[in-house]
This record gives sequence, structure tokens and C-alpha cells, in this order.
Amino acid sequence: MAADLITVVGAGAVGTACAQELARRRAGNVVLLDIAEGIPTGRALDLGQAGPICGFPGTVRGTAAWADTAGSRVVIVTAGSPRKPGMSRDDLFAVNSSVVKAVSAATARFSPEAVLILVTNPLDVMCYLAWETSGFPPKRVVGQAGILDSARLRYFIGEALGVSPLDVSALTLGGHGDTMLPLARYATVGGIPINQLLDKQEIARIVERTANGGAEIVNHLKTGSASLAPGAAAALMAESIVLDLKRVCACSAHLDGEYGCHDIFMGVPVVLGAGGVERIIEAKLDLEQKDAFLASADAVRKGIEKLHGDKK
Repeated sequence: MAADLITVVGAGAVGTACAQELARRRAGNVVLLDIAEGIPTGRALDLGQAGPICGFPGTVRGTAAWADTAGSRVVIVTAGSPRKPGMSRDDLFAVNSSVVKAVSAATARFSPEAVLILVTNPLDVMCYLAWETSGFPPKRVVGQAGILDSARLRYFIGEALGVSPLDVSALTLGGHGDTMLPLARYATVGGIPINQLLDKQEIARIVERTANGGAEIVNHLKTGSASLAPGAAAALMAESIVLDLKRVCACSAHLDGEYGCHDIFMGVPVVLGAGGVERIIEAKLDLEQKDAFLASADAVRKGIEKLHGDKK
């Protein structure tokens, strides 16, 4: 297995943003794969030519052939249909489940030791499908969710206080959707809890905006969805895995008793290292937060039930 080979499946906006960030971080050699002949090659050439300007030497190769991805250390799945105004992430279920199933099977064939990172929505259910289809151990299937949602929470807190979001620490758990759980009481600015800096009404407004952060962007763009932040988040995850950085990230991971949930993928804090999800960290939740987390899990489980129902 090529220790430094990272495949990004899907040469659309998210996949291209992810490939660019991987190159910028010098995380490894990147293969950009798409079924559309010419598109991944053109995107890869464009990214490669940006290297001398932006200061990254890493190679990005575009291809439509799965054989070119063989031995990948990480495979990032961004392929699928994006949301349009008025659509929920769950509305993408039918079209994206077939894409994820095909990609997961191909990954298992060409890169049987890889870690699968899912970006395609509905995220938590797609993680479950990728895990079932690939046959990989659960620690080698993980979804990009909480990093993006937490970044949105950090950004909105920084905006409200007029400070850099780099100095804001925040965490979002739960399913990647309307039932996500931004943990405002854990958020700090320069180590100071935000409830000392913002009133309850403002915090509630920020939490609600975070939960609807993706839809807000979709409504502005009309014909697209968020791409730069999701792509960067997936690249951060891949970097932590390939370089064994053991970063603590909020990701969609398989739960087997953690947080009171079994046989489900949900957004929780995890340690990402060479083995994929090396450890799940259990944050202490109060009664209200526990109820909200379990409600979010119920929403994800309905998607999994639909997935199994469609197989019958």
C-alpha cells in the first residue's frame, strides 16, 4: 500500500476544494477521481499549476480509472448530488446511496486497507452504507460532519463577538442535519465560556444558525451548496490519518454503546490516527443534551431503516 496516496472521489466543487487543501497541507500524493472523462484531469492540472504560486509541491493526478487509485491510504468520498434550495440532506437519499455503494465496493477492491472518509449526504446514513458495503472494520469508516458544524459554530460566535474564530473553541455532536447538537455550554473564547460574553438569546440564535448553516448557503447560491469548508474539513481528517497526528475531531463514527447508542454512525469527538478512528471520547452531557442526542440518533436510525427497507 502506498503510504502517502490519498484518493478524492468526485471532481466537483467539494472534491476539488479537498484536493487543493490536501496539496496545500502536503499531506500526500492526491488522486482526483471522477466518472466524467476529462473533468478530473483538467481539475488536477489546474491545481498542479497553482502549486508554484501557492507554494505547495505535492502532485495531484486526475483520472477516471479506479485502477489508478490502487493502494490508497485514504479514500475521501465527495461524489453525489448536492442540495438545492428547499431540499434537506435526506432528500438526497436515493441518488447518493447508489453512488456511495458503488464507491465503497470499488474502494474495497482496489484499496482494501484504506480508511474511508465520507462527505456525501445524508452523511451518517451514507457512513453506515459504506461500512456495510465495504466490509471494513468500523474504525476505518468515518464521516466528515462535526468538524464542519463546529467550524460554523466557531465562526458565528466570533462574528457575534467581533473576535477571530481561531480563538473560539466549540463542539457540535449528533447527526449531520437539522437535529445536530451544538454544545454551546462547552464553547469558549480565549478560554472564557461564551455564557459570560453572550446572553441566552444570542447564544440560542447562533445555535439555530449553526444547525441551518448548510441550508443558508444553499439558499444564497441557488444552484450549489457549501464546498470550501467541507472540502477543507475532509482534508484535515485525511492529514491526521496519513501523518498519524491523532487530532481530536468531531466526526461521524460507529457507536457500539458509547453515548447510549448501538450500531449507528453519529457525530462524536474521536481521535484520528493511522488506524482511522482510534478512540471515541465521551463528553458528559446533561439530561437535556442527552435527550437531544438520542433524538438526533432516532432521526439517523430512521434513515438506516429506510436503507435496509430499500434493499428488500
